[in-house]
Amino acid sequence: MSYKIPGQMPLDEHDPELFDLIEHEKHRQWSGLELIASENFTSKAVFQCLGSCLTNKYSEGYPGKRYYGGNEFVDQIETMCQKRALAAYGLDPTKWGVNVQPYSGSPANFAVYTALLRPHDRIMGLDLPSGGHLTHGFYTYSKADNCRKAVSATSVYFESLPYRVHPQTGIIDYDALAAQAGLFKPAMIISGGSAYPREWDYKRFREIADENGSLLMVDMAHISGLVATQEAANPFEFADVVTTTTHKSLRGPRAGMIFYRKDERNFELKISNSVFPGLQGGPHVHQIAGIATQLKEVATPAFKAYAAQVRANAAAVADQLQKVHGYTLATGGTVNHLVLWDLKPQGLNGSKMQTVCDNVSITLNKNAVLGDRSALTPGGVRIGAPALTTRGLKEADFRKVADFLHQAVQIALKLQAPNQKASEFEAAVKSSADVKALKVAVQTFITTFPMPGFDVETMRYKEIEA
Repeated sequence: MSYKIPGQMPLDEHDPELFDLIEHEKHRQWSGLELIASENFTSKAVFQCLGSCLTNKYSEGYPGKRYYGGNEFVDQIETMCQKRALAAYGLDPTKWGVNVQPYSGSPANFAVYTALLRPHDRIMGLDLPSGGHLTHGFYTYSKADNCRKAVSATSVYFESLPYRVHPQTGIIDYDALAAQAGLFKPAMIISGGSAYPREWDYKRFREIADENGSLLMVDMAHISGLVATQEAANPFEFADVVTTTTHKSLRGPRAGMIFYRKDERNFELKISNSVFPGLQGGPHVHQIAGIATQLKEVATPAFKAYAAQVRANAAAVADQLQKVHGYTLATGGTVNHLVLWDLKPQGLNGSKMQTVCDNVSITLNKNAVLGDRSALTPGGVRIGAPALTTRGLKEADFRKVADFLHQAVQIALKLQAPNQKASEFEAAVKSSADVKALKVAVQTFITTFPMPGFDVETMRYKEIEA
């Protein structure tokens, strides 16, 4: 067919090669166990926002104060998103404001730093090997250069001193944090992480911050869906600023938000100016619309039930791994959406476990655990419950998932050998009959569950891979 109107040709005709890759990715998502704690499956409604005409519009500025014309409907969309965001977390709009323009969580965090701190001000965030996030500040030591190396931009422009979990319990050592803060006198303390399976003591963080004249920022990116449904502690009671992504447990599009207190410190103006024009240009209005429609879902009883199920499912997979299969979990379990699994007692590293899982249609990520020194070959893996809970899995199903993971460990132990190169291990995995059999079992199991967001019947590839 010939298309005379520009831009009307569908992707499968315009770019068959790219279309085919997307179809392969659809099959991968549908036929695998998605266990990455920071991923989720968003809705068809969000997809429709992301693929809408809103992607055409430039909207530099804020509602009622745009640089370009033609933003009368965009203003309504952004204002709607702001109102729904405040309502989702039960915030009084006279006391709290929100910026919904950050492109994602990392830009949101950096916007807060540049808004409220001066270059080289001191910050304290959870150490990366303890479950923190790169944007909270992280250094390594380079033996080759014989110097400290700032891994993230946060550590390039600000001076960061990480606090850590207790070496025996794996729980944040608040006494050590208080002592460190008393010496370091940080301008900002950051609560929140990306691989911490326990609750955060926001009250203690507030006390430590107040003792040292520090701002308190909470990065709730991982648990924002749990916070919105009261399945996790409320950081807004104690924080000055709260940042979040909007995918993860919130299940929206990939974007970010910044919540800030409205008081004499004028955070609203500082953060607004930092986001635009300080760090970003025109906001991605299609993302903002996706956030808005997802926040409508967050207000429903169904989402409340979902969040409760996420916690129940994480607890189930933890219990099965620990009590049935005898594995070691960081902090001895979980109270939120993720499990941090220490494989060092088995003589296995997280990189090899991830390699096996990739080849049996299980997606998780290698992750540092207590005592690790390398992020490239860490001693554990991180497991998250949000995505598979979205697909309808319950506790018994997650116990089955744990059994699959146990089989993957046994395969990895069987295939690894002394002085084996990574490429040799990968080759052994790809040729293993046990790997092929487990892949079929995994795909047969998960494809019985529904797939949100897109129609499986219209997919190009719907076969179980033998």
